[in-house]
Amino acid sequence: MEKKLILLVEDSPDDELLTIRALKKNNILNEVVVARDGVEALDFIFATGTYAGRNLSDLPQLVLLDLKLPKVDGLEVLRQVREDERNCMLPVVILTSSKEENDLAKSYKLGANSYIRKPVDFNQFSEAIKNLGLYWLVLNEVPTNERTP
Repeated sequence: MEKKLILLVEDSPDDELLTIRALKKNNILNEVVVARDGVEALDFIFATGTYAGRNLSDLPQLVLLDLKLPKVDGLEVLRQVREDERNCMLPVVILTSSKEENDLAKSYKLGANSYIRKPVDFNQFSEAIKNLGLYWLVLNEVPTNERTP
């Protein structure tokens, strides 16, 4: 049985902790792999660098992608992910504090599936994560064998 994991791409330790807490609080018990910069995220998705040897066909069920990241920003991560045809069905949700209209527009132009602004209040944030998890991990259906290495 394939692992249904979530790739959380987040450089803020506080936001990482809040996201993981909100997932657990809402009984979203999928394994969470955390990438703390854009390079690490790309390494995980493409099974390179520190993730070389990882089974390339084991894609995350969901990628939660921050935009303001060190090394490679979230928009560039999204661009590179979408350039590879094998990732065309990989759900990528932008989860960011950015209020820039330009970031929103660019995210969708580059193929983001959704764009969510992180609420400041933990209860609102938890509710957003609950809804996000319910939709992307339970309700949303994807074709089986959508990726061939």
